[in-house]
Amino acid sequence: MQRDLRDSEARFRALAQAIPNHVWTARLDGQLDWFNDRVYAYAGVSEGELDGERWTSMVHADDLTGAVHRWQAALASGQPYEAEFRLKRADGTYRWHIGRAVPSRDDSGRLVRWVGTNTDIEDQREMRAKLEVLNETLEQKVAERTADRDRMWRLSTDIMLVANFDARITAVNPAWQTVLGWTEADLVGCSFTALLHPEDKEATLAEVSKLSEGTKTLFFENRYQAKDGSYRTISWTAVPDDAFIHAVGRDVTEERAAAAAHRKTELALQQAHKMEAIGNLTGGVAHDFNNLLQVVAGNLQLLVKDVAGNDKAERKISNALAGVNRGSKLASQLLAFGRRQALDPRVVNVGRLIREMDEMLRRTIGEGVEVETVVSGGLWNTLIDPMQIENAVLNLAINARDAMDGSGKLTIEAGNAYIDDAYVRQHQDVEAGQYVSLSVTDTGTGIPVELVERVFDPFFSTKPEGKGTGLGLSMVYGFVKQTGGHVKIYSEPGQGTTVKMYLPRSAQQEDIEVVLSEGPVEGGQETILVAEDDEGVRTTVVEMLQELGYRVLKAVDAAGALTIIESGVHIDMLFTDVVMPGLLKSSEMAKKAKERMPHLAVLFTSGYTENSIVHGGRLDAGVQLLSKPYTREALARKIRHVLNNERQRGIAQEQLVPAPASMVEPVAQNQHRVLLVEDDALIRMATADMLADLNFDVLEAGSAEEALALLEENEIDILVSDLGLPGMSGEEFCRLVRDRWPQIGIVFATGSNLGPQLANPSRTALLTKPHSIEDLKRALVAIR
Repeated sequence: MQRDLRDSEARFRALAQAIPNHVWTARLDGQLDWFNDRVYAYAGVSEGELDGERWTSMVHADDLTGAVHRWQAALASGQPYEAEFRLKRADGTYRWHIGRAVPSRDDSGRLVRWVGTNTDIEDQREMRAKLEVLNETLEQKVAERTADRDRMWRLSTDIMLVANFDARITAVNPAWQTVLGWTEADLVGCSFTALLHPEDKEATLAEVSKLSEGTKTLFFENRYQAKDGSYRTISWTAVPDDAFIHAVGRDVTEERAAAAAHRKTELALQQAHKMEAIGNLTGGVAHDFNNLLQVVAGNLQLLVKDVAGNDKAERKISNALAGVNRGSKLASQLLAFGRRQALDPRVVNVGRLIREMDEMLRRTIGEGVEVETVVSGGLWNTLIDPMQIENAVLNLAINARDAMDGSGKLTIEAGNAYIDDAYVRQHQDVEAGQYVSLSVTDTGTGIPVELVERVFDPFFSTKPEGKGTGLGLSMVYGFVKQTGGHVKIYSEPGQGTTVKMYLPRSAQQEDIEVVLSEGPVEGGQETILVAEDDEGVRTTVVEMLQELGYRVLKAVDAAGALTIIESGVHIDMLFTDVVMPGLLKSSEMAKKAKERMPHLAVLFTSGYTENSIVHGGRLDAGVQLLSKPYTREALARKIRHVLNNERQRGIAQEQLVPAPASMVEPVAQNQHRVLLVEDDALIRMATADMLADLNFDVLEAGSAEEALALLEENEIDILVSDLGLPGMSGEEFCRLVRDRWPQIGIVFATGSNLGPQLANPSRTALLTKPHSIEDLKRALVAIR
């Protein structure tokens, strides 16, 4: 018996020294008393230096308490021990290990000692090598497993199975319950194909058949169903013997999900870099191109006076100006794809919009194409720029006409849609939620699969040379993305194409479209400093302003403009391009100019609104911008508005000190409620004080959008609104208010001498800037 015991001990130690893991034993009191050579080699210490509790010197300080606590619990309960911790190597580095120990009992069942292992779980190659060794052991002699090898089977964190070539499971290890929730009783005798994901069954059976045909080792992945109904991705290593398949599987679900997420992030980052590069390119192109268009347009408009009465010359100028407009639209398309345009979003019902486009679409694409418009009932509203969505639909319709060679059927559909999490996981740059879908479908030639992913790239076109710019679809893509939506294209050669736009839903009431009136051209005698680096643009705009009666100074860059300002010469307005050469930016120059001349009016102009004054697709608060190319009339109106607005600011500063009660005669006897809408904070504050002095209850808003929210929630008697608001203009806002709330009196506050003509002109008054409290009182009395 002693010899057998010694032989058994020798065999155990020989086996423990042979396997690639750390092996150790412990007495019943938990003191470790033996380690195999791999432990000493790993720790870089001599035999005996780890006995007792000295082994804890290898354990990372952050992991020691948990490891010791679990060990003590195992000693007390006699149950197997398992813990994860970091062990220090001889070179001072730490690697993660999983430590396991099981009690060893004699024939009477008495616990005589503990046998444990530490497995390196940080190095996947070593884990794979260990599994291959284990597989070879299972392949050679499954039926003759020794007690020690059975421990390995039970301690493994990877799932293992033995099955015959008919897929019937004959044995599984305990890890199946840990990983998938299935017990041995659940699985033995069943076919492992019953747990396979339906989509993976055919491929798995094909791999199994290779084993039966003599393939020695296979590596493959599939999805197995867990007991809770979910699926886990398992990476398998399988080897055959004469009658069985021996397989070891590792749960790689999280690894594959992380890899997929990483790949998705990489693709999104690549797309972001691409869009940034294209945006920078298109911004520069649009700036220079619009400068050229401004020179052409400005000189053409200056010629109008010289050729008055010459019908032929006037017609040529009109045709040339139409060409300028087309060029301006091309630049706008470039900015749309690069997501650099400043959008003017409104709450729109897409169904109404596309119905109103019906006649225009039929004229554009010709009689050979049948047009069908389908709008779902209960269609939601969406917050978009209506002009841009009209351009998008028109571009798609033209593409469809060309794909059908002028003959076929075009279907435009609008409906409600919901993008769920499953769709989001498969597509980039889209969020789950409620959308309004707008689809354009043709019966044309379709797009080859290899070209579908390229159709949104700028200047890519399948049309013959000279038949298209390649910007139509890219403009659609850029606009929808900047709006916060999503675009998907479905196409099959010979079957036609569908382009589907998902536009974010809006819960607000639809903004009613209005037609703006054109006021007369007004000039003045103020002094304007023009800062413009393009000589052609500078010359043209100076001549325009001089024709309008203004005194004009000019500078070729921001530094030159600041020098003129610091010279002390009187200046009423700074009219500056946004993008100019030199170290000093226009926005910084304008800020310094306002510091030196607090009453200086500032108006920016640009063919490309860069980030210095535009953020989130909208102009910064208090910034006035005139986009290139602009007309003489637009220039005159904008100059007059900004100058008068600045004069109103000066009056506002003087009137911020409340007037004595005896000097102000109240207008309202019963405190009527006034909604004051003004984007300039100083003017708004001063005007609010004036209204309060006139005994009105005042609500304030800095934009039409803010004001609409207040109108929805409050009873308003009178509206006093600036006409030069950011976002929705004051004229559009006042028309919308008159349509929805006809009982509200409206006072137009403007730098012009003409207000908009409303459908119902009663209870309206014009308050021309700059105005005093007496002017305000007269306007309020006029609408009572």
